[in-house]
Amino acid sequence: MRGRRAILGLALVAVAALGVERPAGLGDVVEVRHWSYPDYTRVVVEFTAPVTSRVQHLDADSRAGRPERLYLDVDGIWVGRRFEKGIEVGDGLLAGVRLGQNTLKKTRVVIDVDHYERHRLIQLSHPDRLVVDVYGPRNGRPARAMARRGAEGDDRNLPALMRPVRTVVIDPGHGGRDPGAIGIGGLREKDVTLRISRELGARLADRGFKVVYTRSNDREIGLEERTAIAEGALGDVFVSVHANAAPRRSVHGIETYYLNANHERHSIDLAARENGIARSQVNALQRTLAKLSMQEVSPQSKSLATFVHYQICAGCPAATGAWRISG
Repeated sequence: MRGRRAILGLALVAVAALGVERPAGLGDVVEVRHWSYPDYTRVVVEFTAPVTSRVQHLDADSRAGRPERLYLDVDGIWVGRRFEKGIEVGDGLLAGVRLGQNTLKKTRVVIDVDHYERHRLIQLSHPDRLVVDVYGPRNGRPARAMARRGAEGDDRNLPALMRPVRTVVIDPGHGGRDPGAIGIGGLREKDVTLRISRELGARLADRGFKVVYTRSNDREIGLEERTAIAEGALGDVFVSVHANAAPRRSVHGIETYYLNANHERHSIDLAARENGIARSQVNALQRTLAKLSMQEVSPQSKSLATFVHYQICAGCPAATGAWRISG
């Protein structure tokens, strides 16, 4: 696994080269990030304004010297001449990414592909960004994670209740420039969560589980990278560790959250991710299938959350005066 973070661009049309004045009211491209994982490569484009788009696929054109590629047109965004170079990915799946002004009010993102099977598009906010996951064999060979699944038996097709738990992904909250909550004496949440996560991981490893951390030191990490790490590791369980604070010292207790299958927004988000479309494009059938998928794992999530919650309460008797489990 490797990750890189870069700002990139490439002017694609003459309007940028001619120095045409930027129209008013457009958003900007903040940066582009990418991560390479065994099964796929993730490309994230962040903007200063809400955006929507869809991914188009083009076959290679050997006569024109153009590789197989994906592209997204993003309305209401100006890139102009701010970005002069593309970014090389070169991970055996993607060759690179280019970014430029397609029209006066539209930016085009082009992903040059070495090996392609499928993709999915995720549209996120806070901050506004487009996430493109590209799946395929690297350098023409099966992905390592796929080979490992075959060696272990493909448990992913089994019902959630029957799947063994082998890999636990532990997610220490906050990190880097984001300290999280500040406690008594300047105690920072990011330090507390990392210490708890390391201790939890050590105990799980002693019991034979494979443990993967979204961060193992004090660094800032975005939500899409945390997700990419969990998916790239083929995690069976994802545990996010936080330590909340309150302005009143009399407030204390424990909160444990799990994904509620009846939450409509999560069902729509899942359907959009699985089908590589915008939330507004999800139809009734896709929404129903996504909800059924969530209903399969939600009972197990609730059982695990309940068990963890009561074990923590039992170990912290002073905190049992205030606690809750929320879906």
